[in-house]
Amino acid sequence: MDSIKRYMKFVAPYKWQIIFTLLIGVIKFAIPLLIPVLIQYVIDDIVNGDMGADEKLNQLYWLIGGAMVLFVIVRPPVEYYRQYFAQWTSNKILFDIRDQLFSHLQKLSFKYYSNTRAGEVISRVINDVEQTKNFVMTGLMNLWLDIATILIAVGIMLSYDVKLTLVSLIVFPLYAFSVQYFFGRLRSLTRYRSQALAEVQGYLHERVQGMSVIKSFAVEPHEQKQFDQRNGNFLDKAIDQTKWNAKAFAVVNTITDIAPLIVIGYAGYSVINGDLTLGVMVAFIAYVERLYNPLRRLVNSSTTLVQSIASMDRVFELVDEKYDVDDKPGAKEVSNVRGEVFFDHVSFTYDEKEEDVLKDVHLHVRAGETVAFVGMSGGGKSTIVSLIPRFYDVTKGRVLLDGKDIRDVQARSLRNQIGMVSQDNILFSESVMMNIKMGNPEATEEEVIEAAKAANAHHFIMELPEGYHTKVGERGVKLSGGQKQRVAIARVFLKNPPILIMDEATSALDLESEQLIQDSIEKLAKDRTTFIVAHRLSTITHADRIILINHGQIAESGSHQQLMEKKGLYYNLFQVQQLGE
Repeated sequence: MDSIKRYMKFVAPYKWQIIFTLLIGVIKFAIPLLIPVLIQYVIDDIVNGDMGADEKLNQLYWLIGGAMVLFVIVRPPVEYYRQYFAQWTSNKILFDIRDQLFSHLQKLSFKYYSNTRAGEVISRVINDVEQTKNFVMTGLMNLWLDIATILIAVGIMLSYDVKLTLVSLIVFPLYAFSVQYFFGRLRSLTRYRSQALAEVQGYLHERVQGMSVIKSFAVEPHEQKQFDQRNGNFLDKAIDQTKWNAKAFAVVNTITDIAPLIVIGYAGYSVINGDLTLGVMVAFIAYVERLYNPLRRLVNSSTTLVQSIASMDRVFELVDEKYDVDDKPGAKEVSNVRGEVFFDHVSFTYDEKEEDVLKDVHLHVRAGETVAFVGMSGGGKSTIVSLIPRFYDVTKGRVLLDGKDIRDVQARSLRNQIGMVSQDNILFSESVMMNIKMGNPEATEEEVIEAAKAANAHHFIMELPEGYHTKVGERGVKLSGGQKQRVAIARVFLKNPPILIMDEATSALDLESEQLIQDSIEKLAKDRTTFIVAHRLSTITHADRIILINHGQIAESGSHQQLMEKKGLYYNLFQVQQLGE
């Protein structure tokens, strides 16, 4: 029940709204409980009373008139406000949970996202959080209102006949036992079902994003089988849960159906023997229905609550994901950065069980220097530059910025000093303007245009159907590779950071796009500390220093000219590429 305690922290700020909703609800549910009283009065005091026909009719009219006022004028606004406040409160709680979850997701490291499907995360934030709404609506409101209805009904029944009331409640212990028995296992079955649904959603999200790959390789039948397998697993888990649920309903509803039969039999016996009036018998039968209808709803509530608690478990599993990169207590903001970076005997591994990706890297980069990392794929080039903005923390050693260990400063303020352009830049499905503004959300339209001009992007943007307000589609699908890169570079121009990281920014482009981007990168790199990860060596010959990384270690270091004269690994690699071109 730890999940419920944690969930109640989100509920606590709205306790007075919930109490007010419950009070309105008690009035709403109590009004219909007057109907059996009316039935008893009409039968015993009006129909069978010692009055003339005119007086009986007069009393009946007054009684029905008063009841109509209660049900037509008083009850509708009570029902409206009960529904309104119940929905308002539960939706506000869900808003707060999703708000905190999104904040949490932004703090989780790249390591978490590399090991977790986006669809599964989305399923927890959307589906599971939505399921917990039933805990508020049912567990904190309807459940108590049903219990209040039962208590009011039992109180009225006791005022009529104590013995008959006890007969009405005779199956209560059996009801309680069956609910406890059946709904104990339902929580685990519901969790398995939710997990299976998340797997379907995760697989579907991934395949929708990669539909071009499926179509280009003509593997639709294979993918259909893969989807059917996951969809079938969800079906099996859903049926397991449904079967157990159906058993619970069959047993509990049978128990609640027996109770009215017992009451009818005993009440009929009492009326025949003259111990009970006909009006009281009819009222009692009506109250038994009002007593056991909430009990049947409580069975539904139990199912709903179990599903909600299972969803809570999944939501809090996500909340409990640890931050691989987290600010130390008292971490300070970074400001007035010069851009001097020092890798002090740095080693790094993505997984403690695996071999180090970087091994004792010792490198001093001066402020304003342009350093290029080259080498074979998988050597650790991109890993080095991902340590600078603390996408990962070093396993051994230190990374210093202007002489300070970057683990001692706030990660967000550190990243605010760094501009990145990678091979696969993510664009959001909004306008070009909004995508460039990711570099500085407070920038003016004029500043965005200036940044785009500096990135050689203004010309092609103006040719788009709506210029800067053209929506680029999911992941920038409506733009070419070169256009996406120029938008990404415009972001960095707008951000204007002291440190620049270019991670294979031109490796997948045609020559014309590469030339335009190379030109804008050179403008961007001026007077900044710049790190370039490059596959094509011809694009980094201008760098102040070239570092050749081999198997996670610095194998060679120097300018292009120095390394060519050395005739080592860099020279061989350059010659091979020149021959290839």
